[in-house]
Amino acid sequence: MKIGYSFWGFLGNGITNTPDGGRSHRRPLIDALLGRGHEIVFLQTDRDRTEAGDALGDQYAFDGGIPDIDLLFLEWRWPIEGRNTSPCGTVGHTCDLHRQAELLKHYTVRRRTPTVIWDKDRQLREDSIWRRTPNVTVCEAALTPTPGAHRLLFPIGDALLDGADPVAMAGEDRRTPLGYAGNQYDRDDAFDRFFAPAAARFEHWVGGKWTRTERWPHVSFLGRIPFADVSRLYSGTLATVLLLPERYAAAGQMTQRIFEAVLAGCLPLAPAGIKHVERFVPEDLVVTTGTHVIRRIAAFQQIAGSQQHAELISDCLGRLELFRLSRQSDALESVLDTATNAGAAQRQAVAR
Repeated sequence: MKIGYSFWGFLGNGITNTPDGGRSHRRPLIDALLGRGHEIVFLQTDRDRTEAGDALGDQYAFDGGIPDIDLLFLEWRWPIEGRNTSPCGTVGHTCDLHRQAELLKHYTVRRRTPTVIWDKDRQLREDSIWRRTPNVTVCEAALTPTPGAHRLLFPIGDALLDGADPVAMAGEDRRTPLGYAGNQYDRDDAFDRFFAPAAARFEHWVGGKWTRTERWPHVSFLGRIPFADVSRLYSGTLATVLLLPERYAAAGQMTQRIFEAVLAGCLPLAPAGIKHVERFVPEDLVVTTGTHVIRRIAAFQQIAGSQQHAELISDCLGRLELFRLSRQSDALESVLDTATNAGAAQRQAVAR
């Protein structure tokens, strides 16, 4: 089918000054859909070209108008004060929200086009009208999605999983005991409880946009780092902590941070309060307090480079099967079938 795909971000490495976490998984999912015979046209701005100066190939088509499509797919955008709620043309304005509203009005409401909303940031209200619209199907990247929503996790390329070598990773020089790549958004409590105490004991780094850091004067914040540097930094880091906003943790929604770390051989410690935590990491990597994080890192330092270290990395890699691209592509195909069948049924009902 021809899919109109709306996202606000990048397919490639993009620019440093952006919070777009979708770069780790968006392009593999798009390429998988193209490989399965779908045609895709992107309906937002080509930021790879206009902001990063990247030309990624003729296989990616962008259209700022209203092309004919069979299905509308939205990576859900929400109001962000001072960014996409301001008038068009004002300083700092991004038009992602206005464009999304235009697409919903034209395709979803007027044409009753089958529409899939991927609520990747858990920003779509539970009582949203879109959850009750017959031709709209909602997906969430959570193991326990909102009732009525479908599960669509962030995918990892099959080749990356199949080519990972835990023995080689364990043998790398991991001179930095602790690190984290990611932005501050709604993570203060988790950071305060699990990361900050360990940062007082071990050499560490934190990359990302953290603007309110006064309460952690002992923490070394690097600021935003280029997306391509995340894997390199994790490759020299022994452990990280999976810091989730509470709305993610309560639904068992794990971000792409877990596979950015594990695929570089960095052990991910996960707070016990994350729902389904045992599906994301082995039991030895579940932590309950900042002191527990300190004890685990000290233990990892004792086994670094050993067979036991390699086995821990291997166990983490096994947990990533949950996110395997071919598995998530199948899940998305099922969602597309559900959406098109629902859309066809609604159009028939209207015709009658």
